[in-house]
Amino acid sequence: MDTLDADVIVVGAGPTGLMLAGELRLAGVATIAVERLAAPTGQSRGLGFTARAMEVFDQRGLLPRFGELETSPMGHFGGLPLDYSVVEGGHFGARGVPQSVTEAVLHDWATELGTEIRRRHEVVGIADDGERVEIAVETPDGRSSLRARWLVGCDGGRSTIRRLAGIDFPGTDATREMYLADVVGQDLRPRFTGERVPGGMVMAAPLGDGVDRIIVCEIGTPPRNRSDGLSYDELADAWERLTGEDIHGGSALWVSAFGDTARQASEYRRGRVLLAGDAAHVHLPAGGQGLSVGVQDAANLGWKLAAEIHGHAPPGLLDTYHRERHPVGAQVLTNSQAQGSLYLTGEEMQPLRDVFTELMVQDDVKRQLVGMVSGLDIRYDVGPGDHPLLGYRLPNQDLVVGDEKTSNYELLHAGRGVLLDLVDDPELRAAAAPWVGRVDTVAARQHDCESPLDALLVRPDGYVAWLAPDGPDAGSLTDALTRWFGPAEGA
Repeated sequence: MDTLDADVIVVGAGPTGLMLAGELRLAGVATIAVERLAAPTGQSRGLGFTARAMEVFDQRGLLPRFGELETSPMGHFGGLPLDYSVVEGGHFGARGVPQSVTEAVLHDWATELGTEIRRRHEVVGIADDGERVEIAVETPDGRSSLRARWLVGCDGGRSTIRRLAGIDFPGTDATREMYLADVVGQDLRPRFTGERVPGGMVMAAPLGDGVDRIIVCEIGTPPRNRSDGLSYDELADAWERLTGEDIHGGSALWVSAFGDTARQASEYRRGRVLLAGDAAHVHLPAGGQGLSVGVQDAANLGWKLAAEIHGHAPPGLLDTYHRERHPVGAQVLTNSQAQGSLYLTGEEMQPLRDVFTELMVQDDVKRQLVGMVSGLDIRYDVGPGDHPLLGYRLPNQDLVVGDEKTSNYELLHAGRGVLLDLVDDPELRAAAAPWVGRVDTVAARQHDCESPLDALLVRPDGYVAWLAPDGPDAGSLTDALTRWFGPAEGA
């Protein structure tokens, strides 16, 4: 076999691709990211990330890199106010963080860990022979090829990798066109969650330094295949028609058009080719879910793919990526389409808005919608047991290890599994010892409280894979370790 250039080639150096590259490098996987663009665009369609994505960043020690983050207990569902204080943490997520900032943070992290990023590399062909994947790339120096054991397409909604791999992308085409821009010098009245007006919806959010992010959705604007792009005058005309405000005297740092396409890849893996982020699912950008779901895709896939490469993955582990994440993507498409119906339609939908408004004062309904949009209600099938925390993400809590104060999330910074022994049980630690190369066993106690659990096994992506509510059970722990981390070392 020819020499490989890397264990994994990641196509796309946006937030999803960079997050995946960082996850793989944490696990010691040789990773190259190839990117068609010469440099980041600087455009920031996203302006924040959800609470679950915020936790994922915290679990890797990345949150401080974003500086002071603004959160709010109030969000929206389809433009209708939604109170997030009913759930743990009490907020939707981080607000006002341009996607370009998130991308820069992840770029620095991934490259610090040793990811090689090759820009101006456009993939034009792939070949999967069952043992490796070879890609043909157009570069500034001409066509060349790269070889790796695995290929992951993180190259957006129009994914070349998805198309070349022959993976179906069923769903619905866009039914409307919306405009998005960062406008300079107009000092617009804030409309943070959007405002329905006769004829459509408008949003405006100040970004600082005289820049306002605006979105314009004019009812009846059909989707167009724009070869020449959107002009600022076209955007300003639409804004004036909907608001009566003349912004023609301003300018824009950038303008863009987008639609409400809803499509999802039929399979997230075919052979040695996988998909993540927008390459796997596209939808109306409602509630900042797109970037956040892509980051969670990467966190779910990275440690599983690394285990496969290192040769200790249990049978079927990599297949759980599709099994766990495909339903999450489908739910995002469903809720974003529902939000579009509430938010971006005319008076014919007012009865539905009235019904939702009445329902959304009930705490159970709030919790259902908040959990759905934030990603906090995701639960995976991790094995036997019905404890409410089993299969859910681990909430962050302060811990004491020896004389040092730490937290659940600090223990996950290395991207490894963690067994939390909360009752100082030598038998439990002995049972986990054969997995010491893949799982960190930590004897800890919760800070200022008694733990309702004796022990927990946490996957590298922060989801609880096993727990002991009624006394440690070394046998069931061994089963869980084998299920998620492969056979014991030396077995």
